[in-house]
Amino acid sequence: MAVITERRIVLKNFTNSRKKELKQNDFTKGSVVENILRLALPMTLAQLINVLYSVIDRIYIGLIPRNATLSMTGIGLTLPITTIIIAFANLFGMGGAPLCSIARGRGEKEEAEKIMGNSFALLLLFSVILTILGFLLKKPLLYLFGASDDTFPYANAFISVYLLGNLFVMVSLGMNSFINSQGFSGIGMATVLLGAIANIILDPIFIFVFHMGVTGAALSSVISQFLSAFWVFHFLTGKKALIRLKACNIRLQPAIVRKISALGLSGFMMAITNSIVQIVCNKSLLFYGGDLYVGVMTVLNSIREIISMPVSGLTNGSQPVIGYNYGAGAYKRVRKAIKFMSVTCIAYTLAAWGLLHLFPHFFIRIFNHNPALIKAAMPAVRIYFFGFFMMSLQFAGQAVFVALGKAKYAVFFSILRKIVIVVPLTLLLPHFFRSGTTGVFLAEPVSNFIGGSACFLTMLSVVLKELKLKEKNCT
Repeated sequence: MAVITERRIVLKNFTNSRKKELKQNDFTKGSVVENILRLALPMTLAQLINVLYSVIDRIYIGLIPRNATLSMTGIGLTLPITTIIIAFANLFGMGGAPLCSIARGRGEKEEAEKIMGNSFALLLLFSVILTILGFLLKKPLLYLFGASDDTFPYANAFISVYLLGNLFVMVSLGMNSFINSQGFSGIGMATVLLGAIANIILDPIFIFVFHMGVTGAALSSVISQFLSAFWVFHFLTGKKALIRLKACNIRLQPAIVRKISALGLSGFMMAITNSIVQIVCNKSLLFYGGDLYVGVMTVLNSIREIISMPVSGLTNGSQPVIGYNYGAGAYKRVRKAIKFMSVTCIAYTLAAWGLLHLFPHFFIRIFNHNPALIKAAMPAVRIYFFGFFMMSLQFAGQAVFVALGKAKYAVFFSILRKIVIVVPLTLLLPHFFRSGTTGVFLAEPVSNFIGGSACFLTMLSVVLKELKLKEKNCT
């Protein structure tokens, strides 16, 4: 009798826990704003940790007593290569994880494990291919990306070590998506946190204690990514994982590969277009201003990564709420979520723009203390981030398109702003009024005004019209 009573208590507790979980994840209930913030805050924290990976090296390198600017510029020149690596990690990780979730939701555990195994196989294969190609082509690529004879040794030293750890980078980034897709967001957060903390600790040791400079920064990144990759691999092959990584599934199946690649193409294209813009900007700045201005661009990219993070966290946190309510037919809540996200993004970026305009010196000195670079970067910050709030319209518009399953719009407007607008303007504006480097920096705000307006207005036109029509049909 006591055993039966105990079982009933356990069953009741489980049922109550399950009801609470379902209620918490039902975004048609409660405040739309609270639902968005509940998701956005941890996502922003995760992105903050992730940003540390890319900017911490530049912060420490900027403090080197000798050749700090050349060293930091060298690391900046490798960004297109590291961005391409991340693009492939996103292609197979973010492409496979949703398919794995869908299969698991259907109860097709074996299919889910095959999808995970194929993604892992693709990550292994392309990590080897990209490493080989990287070593064969690194010299012509770095010069193509804007390296000079002075900056090439630093860029070469960093990327040579980084490429040796390419496998760990792709596994940690790509396979962590499968941890999050199973609902283990805490474990997924720990993956990023482990690597970031290791990088923060190891960077000053290798750079300053062992006097390894950019080589030490790269070695620190590789070791940190190895720890993250080991953590991911250990979890996905362990007993706690709902869908496990098994050796028998690590073989490519063409049908599954096509599905993974098709779904991951959106994230892949966005990363690739970022890489193309970086290449064109660096090359143009080297031509018009020399190594110093390529270093300025590295600082600007670092500042943008930091100040854009809250906007990215908010838009990513809004997507599940918007998509869930859209699927549930709660169209008024969808409009409310879009309004809150858009207004908040605009308000934040207006404030960020004001701070950057008033205190550019503070943000620049986070990454470099060279008086010449600071002097060159002061006007560049004000030009590059002029009207920064228009960038939030791009973020908000693309987030809504993705949330409602209209990924083609998101890809189109990403390509429109970066390839159709930014790249031509970067090449053409320096010729107008002989503006030189000013024209290169001016391409960003001009593209934000044109691309941001086009994306947001199209979103309002397409989405709001559709929502009103659906509301009308429901009444």
